[in-house]
Amino acid sequence: MLKAKTELKSKLAQGIDTLDATQALAALLDGQLAAVQSLRSCSPAITKAAMAAASSIQSGGSLCYVGAGSSGLMALSDSLELTGTFGVPMSQIKILFAGAPDTLVDMRGGAEDDTDLAISDVKGANLKAGDCAILVSASGNTPYTVAAQQELKKLGITTIAIANNNPSALLNNADIAIHLDTPPEIIAGSTRLGAGTAQKIALNMVSTLMGIELGHIHDGLMVNLKADNAKLVERSLSMVKDIAQCDLSTAKNMLQQAKGNVKLAVLLAAGAQNEHAAERMLIEHGGVLRRCLEEIRSDENINA
Repeated sequence: MLKAKTELKSKLAQGIDTLDATQALAALLDGQLAAVQSLRSCSPAITKAAMAAASSIQSGGSLCYVGAGSSGLMALSDSLELTGTFGVPMSQIKILFAGAPDTLVDMRGGAEDDTDLAISDVKGANLKAGDCAILVSASGNTPYTVAAQQELKKLGITTIAIANNNPSALLNNADIAIHLDTPPEIIAGSTRLGAGTAQKIALNMVSTLMGIELGHIHDGLMVNLKADNAKLVERSLSMVKDIAQCDLSTAKNMLQQAKGNVKLAVLLAAGAQNEHAAERMLIEHGGVLRRCLEEIRSDENINA
């Protein structure tokens, strides 16, 4: 049986233990850069994945992340950022990490082989048809992740697979398959390295494109963020001031009136009659701030 590509020895690693620190680090960096190149051919699949995820969230459904070990950590990292960055409620985010919470403090590998646990975790997540799941596994054959995929498909859930080996069970059975064709690791089998880097980039791309599709990004600004610390409050003020082209005092007043909702504050500062009118525009335009601002400008031109 052929070894998975992620288990093979890298030519870059030959004699790495005899190199000085600077040379060893250069080899590690070359390995990372080679892994990043795998993303270039994945744009079509990543686009499909982002649209599927956005559709589920837009319709009030859930986005579920599934993984084990190092790949699970990449999935966990992305999932936990969605609320703070894009304002997606945690009630719409599900996280199935093999053996959690125990494995989050002691990364023993046994849980990734537990298929019964995967089935139980899926059943306990209260997912339904129309929801979407992102499953991450370097080998593409991790028993926990593959069993979860099978159970998810029975429920009519769209499955997005991110894996570094092809063919593999996860990619073969996915509705949307993202194959990250990363080279062998500098440390053979240590998929927290190149494979993990490529996975994190792919996840970043899927979730960020999803955020754009949902209307939560405007000119590179995260206009649907949840401002729950001083830094993010300052960022919110800066966004309102920048987008609405108003002074800081107006931005503060509008943000306070909007109870911290950046989109509402921008529309109020830009000329919306009141909160009700601003909310109506956001609903009618699918939460896309740019379209709402165009409506305000259009009304101003008509009334001029």
